Amino acid sequence: MTDYPPEPWRLVADACISMWRVPVDELPALPAEPLVVNKQAAVFTAWIDYLPSGQLSYHELLSCVAVRGRGLAASITDIWVDSEVSLAGGRELWAIPKEFAAFTFTGGRTFTAATSDDWIATAAFTPRLGLPITVPIRFEIAQDRGGSPLRTPVEWRSKPRAAAADWSVNPAGPLGFLAGKRPVASAAPRAAKLRFGSCPR
Repeated sequence: MTDYPPEPWRLVADACISMWRVPVDELPALPAEPLVVNKQAAVFTAWIDYLPSGQLSYHELLSCVAVRGRGLAASITDIWVDSEVSLAGGRELWAIPKEFAAFTFTGGRTFTAATSDDWIATAAFTPRLGLPITVPIRFEIAQDRGGSPLRTPVEWRSKPRAAAADWSVNPAGPLGFLAGKRPVASAAPRAAKLRFGSCPR
C-alpha cells in the first residue's frame, strides 16, 4: 500500500476548468441523482496542476457531474492522475475512481492526457480578465462506497479568472460523451488553495 497523507489534504493548484451542458441520457453512470434543467445536466472538466507548495504535487484530469446534495455537490465519473500517492489516497479515503495517465502541460495553457491504450483528451486555454478578490467556494463530492453514499467536503479559494477553451476529446474514449460538444463557460484560476476532506474532530 502506498502511503498517503490523512485527510484533509491541503493543496495548491493551477486549474483550467470547463462547464458543459449534456443531455441526461448521454451521461455516464452516477452514484447520485444529477441536477437536470431542460433534460440537461451540468458537467465539469478540469486540468489541474497541483503545485509543490501544497502537500502533494501531481497532475490531474477529471470529469464530474453536478448532483443533488447539501448545497453544491458533484460526483466524479472519470479521473486520471500521475501520482501513486494521489491514486491510492483518492480511492481509499473518498472512493474516487482514480486511474493513471500520462500528461503534458505546456505553459499552463495547453494540455494532453493519455493512457497506455489511447489518448483521452487535449485542450488549449486562453485566460481572460480576472477579479482581484479571493472567492471561497464550498461543495461536496458524492461517491459510492460499496453501495453506500460517501460525501466529502471540499473548500476551494481562488481569484476568479475567465478563459476561452478549445477541447478535442477522443470519441472512443471514456470522455466520449463530450466529443463534438463545446463548453458553455471556462475558467483558469491560479494558485488556488484547496482543502479536500474532513478535518479531525
